[in-house]
Amino acid sequence: MKPWMNYVYKVPAILQGILNVTLVLVGFTLTFFLLKETWYIFSFMFIDSDVGKTDYEFTEQLLVFFLYFEFIALIIQYFKSGFHFPLRYFIYIGITAIIRLIIIDYTNASNTLLWSISIAVLLGALVLANMKVMRRDEH
Repeated sequence: MKPWMNYVYKVPAILQGILNVTLVLVGFTLTFFLLKETWYIFSFMFIDSDVGKTDYEFTEQLLVFFLYFEFIALIIQYFKSGFHFPLRYFIYIGITAIIRLIIIDYTNASNTLLWSISIAVLLGALVLANMKVMRRDEH
């Protein structure tokens, strides 16, 4: 084996290390913003709920809270499942994102129907992704 091939074989490990450190930093950043949203929700509900904020703005902040929560859970799952993102978690995020969209923008019935159909398609993909043959995290 050529001496320079030792360096070539180390490249994936170095890149994996950089990716892991970056994801930890992103996780801490998302945790900070999650705590910030938690404080906003807490202060809206218990401290000063009548400062001109509407229920719509509160719902928007609550949905942002769950976005942060989902991505933190995805990063945690990345480390728990051997440094890869399981496909089904992206499908979960897609389904909940569409549900959030329907909650926020439900004025057009045909759009809501199309979003509902897309949820059904994602659920079908989730069934396929959860089949024992497709799962990589169970040995």
